[in-house]
Amino acid sequence: MSITKEDITKVKGKGFLQNRGTECFSGRVVSIGGKFSAHQLKVIAECAEKFGNGNVIFTSRLSAEIQGIHFDSIDAACEFVDSCGLSFGGTGARVRPITACKGSTCVYGNIDTQKLAEVIHNKFYIGMSNVKLPHKFKIGVGGCPNSCMKPSLNDVGIEGCKVFTFDSEKCKGCKVCAVAKSCPSKAVSIVDGKAVVDASRCTKCGVCIGKCPFGAAPKEAESACRVFVGGTWGKTQRMGTLLSGIFAEDEVPTVIEKVMLWYKENGFAKERLGAAIDRIGVDSIEKAVATNDILDRRDEILSADIKER
Repeated sequence: MSITKEDITKVKGKGFLQNRGTECFSGRVVSIGGKFSAHQLKVIAECAEKFGNGNVIFTSRLSAEIQGIHFDSIDAACEFVDSCGLSFGGTGARVRPITACKGSTCVYGNIDTQKLAEVIHNKFYIGMSNVKLPHKFKIGVGGCPNSCMKPSLNDVGIEGCKVFTFDSEKCKGCKVCAVAKSCPSKAVSIVDGKAVVDASRCTKCGVCIGKCPFGAAPKEAESACRVFVGGTWGKTQRMGTLLSGIFAEDEVPTVIEKVMLWYKENGFAKERLGAAIDRIGVDSIEKAVATNDILDRRDEILSADIKER
């Protein structure tokens, strides 16, 4: 083969992965939360026909992977998709493409997942693209506890929820409780003629909102986010740790930044966030999120080298 290992490594950093046994590559066109416009999809299809083998496969990070791009055509392919604001990427020890479910339009969506994903994309995938981390860093946004986007299997997972207080004084002790009947987690039961919510079972999904005709469960509730950290899947599996506290949507970017800075400061090279949390302890990252101390050292942390074991 005429291309060198250095060539392969260089283009991998730009989002191009070598097709086994060939001088061709699969290039990942990055989406924002999994969304492409119809025009962008046409450009991707045309790029696949012009520079690739005509096939496009969507990745687990919701990027459009164009297969069969010859090494000599990579620069031309990059210029082609750039014409409509797209780019190849999504590899390396840095923030990976942001994934999000369709919570913005889904009947179960508690937050505007696509809008939040775009904010996160601009601030972290784009804004911190030059920041090298100990390992890959995946961020996923889900609109509700149905977890279609699997937030708890991301390094940082955002899950939309509803926050309200059940007003037992308004409960009339109906023989068939509409709130209990609607609850998918079976968190509501009738005790001594009153509906009681088991907080340990309640996922804050919001399905019960407005179900009580007497207002024990309010007709409207505040949207908020739960945050998981340290989730991984693959050769090593780890469910994300649910951070204590509930966060407003506009607080989420700051929470992500604190988690990322903690990881940059504490993680060893090739160590995923979840492994670093298990090694150091959950209390350490909880403290980093609860205060602004780590933000005060942002420049120092970002300029430091990744720690080696």
